[in-house]
Amino acid sequence: MSNLKMKEAALIYLDRSGGLQKFIDDCKYYNDSKQSYAVYRFNVLINPSDIVELDAELGNHILHQPLKAAQVFQSVCYIAVKTLSLIGQLQTETQINIVLKLTHLPPLPSYCLDLCEFPRDYTSQRFYTMQGIVIAMTTVTKYTQGARFLCSDEACPLSKGFQYVRVHVPGATESATVRNDFLCNLCSSSLQEDRKFRVLGDKQIVEIITAKSLHAFQGYCNNQPFRFQSLTVFLRDESVNKMNIGNEYKVIGIPTCVKTSQTAVCVEANSITFCIPKVPSGISDNFRCLLSLTSSSCWKFTAILANIFASQIVPPGTYNLLKLCLLMSLVQTSDRNKELENCLDILIVTSDTLLIDRLLNFSINLVPRGIRHSVSTEIFPTLSRNKYGTGAVSIQAGSALLAKGGICFIGDLATHKKDKLEQLQSAVESRSITVYISGKKFGDDVDQQMTFPVQCSFWSFLDMDSPSRRNIQKTNMLIGQMDCSLIPANLVESFALLINCNESSSCHPLLPTVQHTLKKAIDPEGLLYLASKQFTTEDFEKLLAFAKNLNVEFSLEAERMIHGYYLASRRIRTDSIYGSKLSASALKYLVSLSEAHARLNLRNKVLKEDVLIAALLFETSLTLKYGAAVFCVAPNAVFPFEQYNEEYLEQRDVFLTECQQQLQQFIATYGPGTAIFASDE
Repeated sequence: MSNLKMKEAALIYLDRSGGLQKFIDDCKYYNDSKQSYAVYRFNVLINPSDIVELDAELGNHILHQPLKAAQVFQSVCYIAVKTLSLIGQLQTETQINIVLKLTHLPPLPSYCLDLCEFPRDYTSQRFYTMQGIVIAMTTVTKYTQGARFLCSDEACPLSKGFQYVRVHVPGATESATVRNDFLCNLCSSSLQEDRKFRVLGDKQIVEIITAKSLHAFQGYCNNQPFRFQSLTVFLRDESVNKMNIGNEYKVIGIPTCVKTSQTAVCVEANSITFCIPKVPSGISDNFRCLLSLTSSSCWKFTAILANIFASQIVPPGTYNLLKLCLLMSLVQTSDRNKELENCLDILIVTSDTLLIDRLLNFSINLVPRGIRHSVSTEIFPTLSRNKYGTGAVSIQAGSALLAKGGICFIGDLATHKKDKLEQLQSAVESRSITVYISGKKFGDDVDQQMTFPVQCSFWSFLDMDSPSRRNIQKTNMLIGQMDCSLIPANLVESFALLINCNESSSCHPLLPTVQHTLKKAIDPEGLLYLASKQFTTEDFEKLLAFAKNLNVEFSLEAERMIHGYYLASRRIRTDSIYGSKLSASALKYLVSLSEAHARLNLRNKVLKEDVLIAALLFETSLTLKYGAAVFCVAPNAVFPFEQYNEEYLEQRDVFLTECQQQLQQFIATYGPGTAIFASDE
């Protein structure tokens, strides 16, 4: 009676939810094909909340005994097929394969499979929800959804019909569905598969890790050793190709135990949802107060941010230009599943690699996807054989794809081999990476290739005091040009910003840095400055999380100025032999820099003042790459004075206003519509 009641409830639910009509439509497709199958597969969408309200016992079966619950729906659907004559070819109930697709699970701890907790339950055969980031995936291969077997003894009544049908169930391997040692229950003769009735489906295997594991890729250290392990997820049929490397997903599935060279806990995915992080509601009170106090200027707030940023690593007032660029690159990151078009790649030339390394490592920990590339791993995807013996090729993410929507800090460029640098240049220029899969090497008939978008900003540095650099120095340097001969010139040009951090310059006084280092050696955890106490690391994390989610748009005058500067700069850096030194991506970098400065000011509109900062930073970078030009910008143009009080900020505003007038004059002289601007340009 209990089983009959559940079947009645299942039929009522199918009717109310529209599932019955969908089932009838699916049956029509099978019936019209006029082809007999070993199994007929149907997806049934289940809302557990609605089911539990309708019939608690059926709801309990779906949540805790999903295989038995599927049998209830299988029986209901078989009766519907026979009663309504939906599929003429169907003979037995076992030919119907019902897959229950859950919309969600109850938000209770007992339904969550924490990837950090052990042991993992793989014996109860029930649904769990888990969340993780995809770090590897295989190519799509085939698996057997169902197969028909016949008794080999022709005299046996079971040598005909569909009495022996094998159907894939969650956690089952291919050998559990199809093999040659099955015996007839009636006469004990061996069973043989009728291959023309075999039904194939698509299968893909992905590996996920919990977001907490990213600490291992961030140079994160709290003196506590930790270990993490990926979880393997099997995707089948309509779930195939629904997950992308680098994205974070919530998966509902049934954990199982799979025997390979070593026992592994896997999950048979039932449904997949892309995880959208929550947008922060605001910033800290101290930053809100600072923003209010500096509201009369478009430049003061970001100047103070750069001044006090990372005071745990460097003293306030040092490396301001670099810190501003890092903050601008950080606010151009994204937690959303959208194409990251406005990346800001930064290459730093320095003689103090240890300090710069610490500063960059500190900065990447302020965003969820800040990845520090390790020399023992690969920057870009690599190939390996799948450990589950499915014949598929496993594609491992690499640091760049793992940093999706964030920052990939790749350390000293000079430590990478030539082929890796060429690969990096190609990825930075095209914002994609292509993986070639040799059919001969991996046992396939044809070669394949897969292209992945590279949606992160790259940070790197070059050591000015490198022995290799001292042995290879240019002699024909132009005024203001930086010697970066240690790496290919095309790679240097592909970075949006080239920054010179010479610690002995007036912009980076040596004494405060030495004093800071000594104090930190004595008291590593101490807060040495008032700014460190007023504006904590958590405050900066909240600020960046809020700022990067702002939707910004260009004002008309800002748009005109950015196009005018780009065209004028392109004009003066063009010669008849080599053409323009400015690539087509230069305009994209200028737009990104302008947006970043507006976001850092917590504004929704890009103003001409933002374009000025973008132009000064970009022109400084161009000067280091190619030498000075007509629009001559000093290395310290963005921070011309040391910042101690309001008076110095006022002086900076006056100086930047003069720079803005010079920029407008430059555009008026060399930009579009001027006499020297060629008509075809």
